[in-house]
Parts: sequence; structure tokens; C-alpha cells
Amino acid sequence: MGAQYYGADSENGDRIDDPSEDALFMMISDLNNSDNTFAVVQPDEDDPVWFASVAVLDEGGYEIVRRDTTRNEHEVTTATGINDIARDLTIWIAARDFPGRPNRQVSAF
Repeated sequence: MGAQYYGADSENGDRIDDPSEDALFMMISDLNNSDNTFAVVQPDEDDPVWFASVAVLDEGGYEIVRRDTTRNEHEVTTATGINDIARDLTIWIAARDFPGRPNRQVSAF
């Protein structure tokens, strides 16, 4: 069974379905300069409209790419803190649209 909403895949073949912030942290921590240089998070569908990737930089740190064609977003940043990267990606992913996900309702209480 595939991911309900999205999956994270790294270059070395690791896959995590619907990863939590902690799972993203662990996947990014496992990246290196030789055989596992990047990870990609995207919807588990044939033609995803958004993705985020994290790649190891030769000079240290990480390059983060976020792209969402439905919102005309394309952002490329660099960072060194894996905690910050995992948290920021989790927040960004939570704002994406997922077919079949229940709509969020705001209560007046």
C-alpha cells in the first residue's frame, strides 16, 4: 500500500510514506556527499503538482527546493540546521492540497 498523501524518497532507495517531522529529520540526517546526496518529498501520484527536495552541498549544509505549480511557487534556499529544515518542510507540506483529504474547518468557539 502506498502513501495516503505523500512520500519521501532518498537517493539510496529509502522511502517513508507520509513522513512526520521526526522521520524527515532522520532521512535528512542520513544524507551524505557520496551515495545518498538528496531526498525528495512529493505526493504519491503520477504527475505531482508540488515537491520539495533537500540536497547535500559540497561546501557543507543543504540546498532546499520547494516547488508548487498550482500556487506558482518556486523557492531555493540553503540551510545548515536539520531541525529547522525538517520543521519548515513539515509546515510547508501541511499547507499543500491533497485530493481526498478532509477539509479543515475553523470553529467559532
